[in-house]
Amino acid sequence: MHHRLSALAALRISDPEQKVAATHAAAARAAAGPIAPDALAGTAHDDGVPGRPARPVRVAATAVPQRSPFTDEGRAALVHSICHIEFNAINLALDAVWRFSGMPEAYYHDWWRVANEEAQHFTLLHAHLRSMGWQYGDFPAHDGLWTMCEKTKHDVVARMALVPRTLEARGLDATPLIQAKLTRIGTPDARAASAILDIILRDEVGHVAIGNHWYRWLCHRDGLDPIAHYRVLYRRHDAPRLRAPFNFEARARAGFTDEEMATLAQPC
Repeated sequence: MHHRLSALAALRISDPEQKVAATHAAAARAAAGPIAPDALAGTAHDDGVPGRPARPVRVAATAVPQRSPFTDEGRAALVHSICHIEFNAINLALDAVWRFSGMPEAYYHDWWRVANEEAQHFTLLHAHLRSMGWQYGDFPAHDGLWTMCEKTKHDVVARMALVPRTLEARGLDATPLIQAKLTRIGTPDARAASAILDIILRDEVGHVAIGNHWYRWLCHRDGLDPIAHYRVLYRRHDAPRLRAPFNFEARARAGFTDEEMATLAQPC
């Protein structure tokens, strides 16, 4: 099967464990050698995309209940929310492989790597959630990540600008704050969750760097100024407002320039 069709097949799977297994298997095949030239013209068919389980119940971001992480249920809800982000991130990476034709071979290798690592993150978090007595799907969740995926499905430049280097980059900012809260809580499950977030933060720096690389490559290809065009895309697709505090150290490692970081808090 062509690797993009393998991505589509995994993307359409609803069961989380089966999606993880299919992603790992397809990513291993893609990493084993050169990727065949892209013979699949055009963009994806959206039927069955993405495959998701019936639960969690998906609600508006403002309708997700707020729970104190200083309670057992509140910490489980926090871990669940991150687990949901990682499940969506598997779908985002698979969609980046399947949806956009004609990109260089290195692009597909990069996004298969991301899909594989996002699947690993989901597995770590789901195992931890189960150790706390809960399952993925036990709490409601929102669809913010996939909403931006939908908005950018016809434009690979917008996808690279607004998913990895905007929404996923917000994770670089948020993770240390979550870890600080878990440290204050200090329970064994909180410490275990923080250790998993160490792994995720390390990998997500690389994922955002991949987004930065391909966004700039595409802007160079199309004769676009990366900073000016980002503002156009940000407004066109109504991207979420960026708010401080920013993790400048992680963003620098992910490839953001000094000029880009200087403009983070400025309205687009």
